[in-house]
Amino acid sequence: MKKISYSSVLSQLLLLLFVIIWIIPTFGLFISSLRDKDLLAISGWWTSLTTTKVNEIHRMSGMEEQIKVEDYFIIQGKLFDDNSKKKIQTFGITSKKINEFNVGETAIFKNKNEVTVKENGEYILKSKKEFTKKKGKRLFITALSPPAFTFENYKEVLFKEGIGQAFINTAAVALPSTIIPLIICSFFAYSLTWMKFFGRDTLLAIVIASLVVPLQMSLIPILTIYNDFGALFGVAAKSYPGVWMAHTGFGLASTTFLLRNFIKSLPSEMMEAAKVDGASHYDIFIRIIVPLSIPAFASIFILQFLWCWNDLLVGLVFLDQVPSEIILTAKLKELLGSRGENWEILTTGAFVSMSVPLFIFFALQRYFIRGLVAGSVKG
Repeated sequence: MKKISYSSVLSQLLLLLFVIIWIIPTFGLFISSLRDKDLLAISGWWTSLTTTKVNEIHRMSGMEEQIKVEDYFIIQGKLFDDNSKKKIQTFGITSKKINEFNVGETAIFKNKNEVTVKENGEYILKSKKEFTKKKGKRLFITALSPPAFTFENYKEVLFKEGIGQAFINTAAVALPSTIIPLIICSFFAYSLTWMKFFGRDTLLAIVIASLVVPLQMSLIPILTIYNDFGALFGVAAKSYPGVWMAHTGFGLASTTFLLRNFIKSLPSEMMEAAKVDGASHYDIFIRIIVPLSIPAFASIFILQFLWCWNDLLVGLVFLDQVPSEIILTAKLKELLGSRGENWEILTTGAFVSMSVPLFIFFALQRYFIRGLVAGSVKG
């Protein structure tokens, strides 16, 4: 009988705990992005499958809607939209007693006007005297609202709030900013591993040393250089090529370091055999290194893409905050200031921003761990 290892069980439980901690906020954000905005404002996502009790204030129609029936002037209307599934439990005519009457009962105002409210929100306001005010009286209701989900939040965010254009702008920034350093660093890592030239070890030491340089330290100097070059050649520094080069420069050291560790772990016998057969360094790189390095390329692609997609600082510095250039993180920051109370806008925008990194990660996850740990153990 196989012996159960308590350390193995503990590690599995700990891993499960981390997975749950990571999944719950993401799931909650997704559910919140689909909820009705009125329900989202008053209850958490964990109540999305239960009926919610809500207190609301509605105003009845004014004098324009009145009709005369026999000795009474009557105003009829409905408090809810036709598609609403809310059901009124109680109502009141003053803010101090919002639950004074049950549906179907008749409430009497101080001026002797009478109002009857039905469960579906229909009301009848009666008076023996003609209504003279354009603004109708207020009703305070307590209603039960069943679970409601909608895609209207996504329509508003993508087409009215500018998130759709920001999504395209972010893709235009992240893809080139990921592919360019990956191409450059793959050649660079190969040369540092399998080519012998003067100063190779020094160059490698410089690359490793540059990993400790904070990104924030170099932002302003690099922007100044871009501005000088832009003035010299008539090219705007704050543009897509500028932010591509910035992300490429900031990602060169780490990408080169990770790729070199992987390429160094490949069997040297294959390289020697290829050289004996007359293959050049370019042939070895294209025909041997690239096919064998797919896991490493995939893992580095994920890391660089996630960094570029979720970046805010570099995008703010190297791009203008106009609709044609603003990126998702900057747009969400802008909405946080202008629409901070609209949770349906913020949660939907945040999930739109997360959707692409989640898709990229799950699509390439089988390569991710393999690429990261490759080269850590020799033999």
